[in-house]
Amino acid sequence: MRHNKKFNHLSRTADHRRAMLANMAISLIMHKRITTTLAKAKALKMFVEPLITRSKDDTTHSRRVVFGHLQNKEAIKELYGVVAPKVGDRPGGYTRIIKLGTRQGDAAEIAFIELVDFDENMAKASKAAKKTRRSRKSSAPKAEAPVAETEAPATEEKAE
Repeated sequence: MRHNKKFNHLSRTADHRRAMLANMAISLIMHKRITTTLAKAKALKMFVEPLITRSKDDTTHSRRVVFGHLQNKEAIKELYGVVAPKVGDRPGGYTRIIKLGTRQGDAAEIAFIELVDFDENMAKASKAAKKTRRSRKSSAPKAEAPVAETEAPATEEKAE
């Protein structure tokens, strides 16, 4: 019976699944964004978010617990040195999944999974969206005079 086994097994044995998720988590921590299938991205999100939460408390015990899952010293250094200070004030939701469409060969759904605080493009877009409002007037005057000057000589040349 499969009582209380709701997570996606990804058609793999437990050891294979654990190793694959650990490798993907290491890649995500080191590169901040990876491309994979949608099912693997959702499984990775459930795997890596508790590790990031654990890394916000930098103690020997928490480092050993995370190392037990990842088994990679460089990834642990990156997680505790770069990622954890940046997500320290965030209460959760450290990753974002963006669907990309389907893969050509087998029509599998492909998606990005990325660390939220490390995406510069989304940060710029959200800042720009916060600045613009419909009721606010533009403070810079429009430059229509130079446009008229450039058009005037062009019409004189056509007239000659």
